[in-house]
Amino acid sequence: MTQKATALPANANTIRLGVNIDHVATIRNARGGDHPDPVKAALIAEANGADGITAHLREDRRHIRDHDIEALMDALTIPLNLEMAATDEMLDIALRHKPHAACIVPEKREERTTEGGLDAAGQHNHLQFYVEKLKRANIRVSLFIEPDPKQVDAAIRLGAPVVEFHTGHYAHVTGEERATELRRIADAAALAVKNGIEPHAGHGLTYDNVVPVAAIPQLAELNIGHFLIGEALFDGLETSVRKMRNLMNEAL
Repeated sequence: MTQKATALPANANTIRLGVNIDHVATIRNARGGDHPDPVKAALIAEANGADGITAHLREDRRHIRDHDIEALMDALTIPLNLEMAATDEMLDIALRHKPHAACIVPEKREERTTEGGLDAAGQHNHLQFYVEKLKRANIRVSLFIEPDPKQVDAAIRLGAPVVEFHTGHYAHVTGEERATELRRIADAAALAVKNGIEPHAGHGLTYDNVVPVAAIPQLAELNIGHFLIGEALFDGLETSVRKMRNLMNEAL
């Protein structure tokens, strides 16, 4: 199954919610077997306000596995965003499945989760091959970067149609530091839009910190996963996705 890689509509009254279902697979893999099923989680998210599903197929397959990608492609009617490292193995998988979008992310085997943005400026020559191959396959390419003008400029030079800003620093500071990080994200989003790039954001977003980010008018999409899966343990995935969707709507 191939997902058509056209941009989803975004307007002043809408910001899209992408739900990352990786950590449903993390729980499954802790014991083995087939449960809980990340595809079932994706369908619940779809039914309760998610505009897209994100899944990160890591080199070590610590959560999402190859068969999950195929199953997600078959089951979803909303776009699948495949997070991937810039490696030949991951490129082959993306070209075989042709998801709606592929977000190139940094990946280190020893990290628990993605610790920061991709150095698109420093890795321009390496990334160019992967960006071009994905674009030729009609897969919408995104680069997961820091909200830094240097990195946005690199995305422009690479011809990436989308960037996703790493909001981890914003999420883990408070007070004036958080206000500074929020301004960085807003300024980077404005720079991206000015240069024809659609900006997204994600990492570490919660009920408590999402509203100021969702209120940035240039942002078209937020991708949120770990927090929603964690809250689902207490309130159910339907409730956690709906609550996040409502908070994002209220921010506009």
